[in-house]
Amino acid sequence: MTQVKSKEPLLRIAKRDAIPRPKAWAIRIIAVLLSLVVSGVFIFAVTKLNPIAVYQGIFDGAFGTPRRSWVTIREAMMLLCIGVGLAPAFKMRFWNIGAEGQILIGGIVTAGFMRAFGGDIPTPALLVIMAVVSLLAGAAWGMVPATFKAFWNTNETLFTLMMNYVAIQLTSYFVALWENPVGSNTVGVINQQTRDGWFPAIFGQEYGLNVLLVMLLTVGMFLYLRYSKQGYEISVVGDSENTARYAGINVKKVTIRTMAISGAICGLAGFIAVAGASHTISTSTAGGRGFTAIIVAWLAQFNTFVMILISFLLVFLQQGAIRIASLYNLNDYASNIITGIILFFILGSEFFINYRVILRGGKEGGEK
Repeated sequence: MTQVKSKEPLLRIAKRDAIPRPKAWAIRIIAVLLSLVVSGVFIFAVTKLNPIAVYQGIFDGAFGTPRRSWVTIREAMMLLCIGVGLAPAFKMRFWNIGAEGQILIGGIVTAGFMRAFGGDIPTPALLVIMAVVSLLAGAAWGMVPATFKAFWNTNETLFTLMMNYVAIQLTSYFVALWENPVGSNTVGVINQQTRDGWFPAIFGQEYGLNVLLVMLLTVGMFLYLRYSKQGYEISVVGDSENTARYAGINVKKVTIRTMAISGAICGLAGFIAVAGASHTISTSTAGGRGFTAIIVAWLAQFNTFVMILISFLLVFLQQGAIRIASLYNLNDYASNIITGIILFFILGSEFFINYRVILRGGKEGGEK
């Protein structure tokens, strides 16, 4: 009886052990260029518009005027702040999907203090108090799923996701409680006349303090994760909890502490959103940025400096999509498809950075 030899597959996938950084960035750049080509084909096929003109419209939407530029910067700083908050939890392999809720909790306490103490406490002191209480509120909100995970091994993905809905309902309650004017189902702009509790303009810019705070957090988190003992413990726990225990690391303590930090920074993002941008609170204060920031943190591989570039790229695409939708009378679906194509290629490039595709007859040796 003849033995049938199994046929080697046409394509095989092998994980890379490492890849030179210049080559990794070259793959990302090629992915962006390819996404622009594919998006251009889509634009012309569907709308018969000149793709270059549409790309110019995207740039104009993000940076066409000083006002648009600062809105782009403000939104990028918000996204970056949340990404920085997610970084320690994700590096520990604790999947914090609850940033939306942590932002809302920080925003609720900020709005409450603005309403209660605006005019009674000087704005600089009030800002410090609101920053502290938003940090504490976000930390407490983050510690709940962390405690359940540490002691009862609950699923943190579902737990943090469900806590988002609790935070949304709490926000709805306070919006109804603070409704202004009555019957509007909104809080309205808090302290609109006096601007008590609002971020002051610095460097002559309305959103200068937003940039300063978030950049300080970005640098601080980079140093914390890269050079501190606690950052090392986060890395070890993320690699292997058993190894961490063998090394004498208290995994439960690290889990709870790290999520307290993650929740606190996301809570601070709520403070920045309310006191430094919208000056109100609603269920849309987080605006889905808690989920978008997951892409930021993951693509940056938890490097907070790389997060700056990714945050600006995502906000650039978002603001540009809004602009071309109005400029060329496109519906939101068409402009979002263009953004989706670009993001698809960028996310897909990470596959080729981490894996090699081997053709039939190829060897798994060579470059790793």
